[in-house]
Amino acid sequence: MSAYAISEVEMRDAADFESYRSIAAKTIAKYGGRYLVRGGPASLIEGSPPPKTIIVVEFPTMERLREWYVSPEYDEALKLRQTALDRRLIFVQGVAPV
Repeated sequence: MSAYAISEVEMRDAADFESYRSIAAKTIAKYGGRYLVRGGPASLIEGSPPPKTIIVVEFPTMERLREWYVSPEYDEALKLRQTALDRRLIFVQGVAPV
């Protein structure tokens, strides 16, 4: 069953942000993930505060998503994240197809 990494990010440093994005994209693909949303325009319909940049990545399973997050390949991106961006990161289990 699919699992999703949902991030709400705010860029802190443009150069580090681009490096982070490049490394993260390669590692996501290696672990079977694919971007569903990657920073397109977001409209607040209900609630607050206004959304920041939203990223949604689908992985084949929650296990694969968790493997990606703790992988040595993604560790390099995590180190950059400290200066590149502020983030809220949520892992969500998908639903079984009907």
